[in-house]
Amino acid sequence: MKQLNIKDLVFSYDREVNAVDGISLSVNQGDYVTIIGHNGSGKSTVAKLIIGLLEAQSGWISIDGTALTPENVYEIRNKIAIVFQNPDNQFIGSTVRDDIAFGLENRMMEPELMDAVINEFSARVGMESFLDHEPTKLSGGQKQRVAIAGALAMNPEILVLDEATSMLDPKGRKEVNDLVHELHTKNAMTILSITHDIEEVTMSDYVVVMNEGKIYMQGTPQDILQRTQELIDLQLDIPFSIKFYEALKRQGLDVNTPYDIEGMVAELCQ
Repeated sequence: MKQLNIKDLVFSYDREVNAVDGISLSVNQGDYVTIIGHNGSGKSTVAKLIIGLLEAQSGWISIDGTALTPENVYEIRNKIAIVFQNPDNQFIGSTVRDDIAFGLENRMMEPELMDAVINEFSARVGMESFLDHEPTKLSGGQKQRVAIAGALAMNPEILVLDEATSMLDPKGRKEVNDLVHELHTKNAMTILSITHDIEEVTMSDYVVVMNEGKIYMQGTPQDILQRTQELIDLQLDIPFSIKFYEALKRQGLDVNTPYDIEGMVAELCQ
C-alpha cells in the first residue's frame, strides 16, 4: 500500500532557484527509505514539505490517500512525527519525563494514561531509567533517543528523521541507527530518513539520491552503492566495506562486493 505519495513537487525559497524541483516519490507502508545528497541538494526541504512546515509552490503530497493542504495540515501531522538534527533544540521540558509528556499534554491526554505512555515509549528506546534526569546531562545519542520516544508517543504512522544523527559522535550515531533499525524490523514502522550517514543507507529498503533539487537516482542500497564513482562525483561517501573491497580488488583478490560490515566479514571468512 502506498502510504506516502509525492508528485511533481516544486518549492523555492527565493522564487528564483528551486530547492525542490519537480520530484515524485512513493513510499509503501512499512518501508524504510533513506534520502541522501550533499548540502543544498534539497533533501531536508523535502522533509519540511512532508510535515507541512513549508508549502509547495506546485505539485502535491498525500498521506494515506489524503492530500496535504493548509486546511488539514494539523490533522495530517497526527500521522507523521519528525526528529530534527540538533538534539538540544528539541527539548521543551525540564526532565526527560516532561519532554515526552509535552506532545501528549497538547492532545489533552488523561494523566493516568499519559504516565503509561511515557513509561512504554521511554522503555522502548532504552531511556526508562532516565525519566527524572535533566536533558542537559544526557549524551547526544541519549537526547536523540528521548526525541524519538517523544515522537513515538504521539503514535505516528510515519517517522521522519531529518539528519537525526549528523551531530552525534560514532557511539551516539550507532545508538540511534540501531534503534531506528529495530523500530523498522520489529514494529514495521514506515521510516523516511534524511541522512548523510552512508552506513545507515545499507540498513534501509530503498535509497533516493538527490542533487540540485532533483532525484538523481533511486533504488535498493545494492543498486545505488555499486555506482561508486557517481556517489563520489556527488560528493557523497561510500561505505567502509566497499572501500575495503575496492582495495582488495586492486590487490588482485576476487571477492563479491559487500554492502555492509556484516557482509564484508562473511565474505572474508569464506
